[in-house]
Amino acid sequence: MNTPRLSFWQIWNMSFGFLGIQFGWGLQMANMSAIYQYLGADEGDIPLLWLAAPITGLLVQPVIGYYSDRTWTRLGRRRPYFLVGAILASLALVAMPNSSTLWMAAGLLWVLDASVNVSMEPFRAFVGDKLPEDQRKTGFAMQSLLIGLGAVAASSLPWFFTNVFGMQTGSEDGGAIPYSVKISFYIGAVIFFTAVMYTILTTKENPPADIEAFERQKAESAGVGHMFAEIFSGIKGMPTAMRQLAVAQFFTWLGLFCFWLYFSPAVASRVFGGSVGEPLYQKGVEWAGVCLSTYNFVAFLFSFALIALTKKYSAKKIHTICLVFGAVGLASTAFITSPNLLIVSMIGVGIAWASILSMPYAMLSNVIPSEKMGFYMGVFNFFIVLPQIVASVGLGPIVKHLFSSNAAIAVAIGGIAFFLAAFSLRFVQEDN
Repeated sequence: MNTPRLSFWQIWNMSFGFLGIQFGWGLQMANMSAIYQYLGADEGDIPLLWLAAPITGLLVQPVIGYYSDRTWTRLGRRRPYFLVGAILASLALVAMPNSSTLWMAAGLLWVLDASVNVSMEPFRAFVGDKLPEDQRKTGFAMQSLLIGLGAVAASSLPWFFTNVFGMQTGSEDGGAIPYSVKISFYIGAVIFFTAVMYTILTTKENPPADIEAFERQKAESAGVGHMFAEIFSGIKGMPTAMRQLAVAQFFTWLGLFCFWLYFSPAVASRVFGGSVGEPLYQKGVEWAGVCLSTYNFVAFLFSFALIALTKKYSAKKIHTICLVFGAVGLASTAFITSPNLLIVSMIGVGIAWASILSMPYAMLSNVIPSEKMGFYMGVFNFFIVLPQIVASVGLGPIVKHLFSSNAAIAVAIGGIAFFLAAFSLRFVQEDN
């Protein structure tokens, strides 16, 4: 069946839910390390406390991908998962900043990450479902654009409330978590749900070409045992290009997790010279949020350029160059002591981030079977979550014992990982 080409606004509508999803991710990335520290964690504890993100991705994404490939309801194939994930994630966003203990926050992060993954994974497959091959790079670039827009607002919200509305840096109800962070999470819950609902209401899905054959195939492959058997056989039988691309994904996300785990503590302690519980530390965390907002804003702007570049250059070439920009940006943070210069570093990170969110998926979508789009998108995310698990388990002791808890060095290690990712792309056989 030939997939019809879509207009710019149709691609916008089908991608808009990612703005809300990234709003939730952006709040998490900018604030979770600080929330853990407000509740009593130190730098060495942070990686293990972040294990929720990769573990839930490892478990949830291939399962959701498998079942979404086999779903057809009045709401469609992917949209039921968008809806359920949005409801659960919005509730978790409301609960998270009201955590009273460290382990309560860690438990809620598991719930939040699982819920976000339920919504997010089918969105990747949605592009393969709705767009012909020659428009898929544009579709993923559009997702990147909206992800950047959502993260810009989310990352800077606490700083905005403190510096524009004059909220106090402490919590008005006497809790450990600042009131500006709480309000930001509440707003994030509303935006997450609203954005996903917009996509659900404005975008219809294409039914299976032969619904009776689809139902027969679903019945023949029913059962948890068949699911796990297919997941393992699918991993073993991955297309060659997917295996090659997985190496680049591993190093890319290892670098990103180094950045997300340690950037806020690095800015607060090394650049601003604050200690946990001091107003200066909170100012540092808020400035780190501004930096995260900056790289997401750069990603948002660069996504417009990506849409144009995809018409002239291969996804592989674009992604390689963008990762080099990101590597320089991350590595430079180890030498910077001026808050304003950190903004310059974020330009390189933003260029890389725009590409990370789109180009690997554009390369992947053209080398995997369309009937298993959701499944293979989920399997591909193994190579996003596995490096995060490696970082969560191993990075804490390394930073604590080798680098004397210098979080800035951990961010710089992320830059080295980006260089390795860019180098490994030269071995990827690209279909388009």
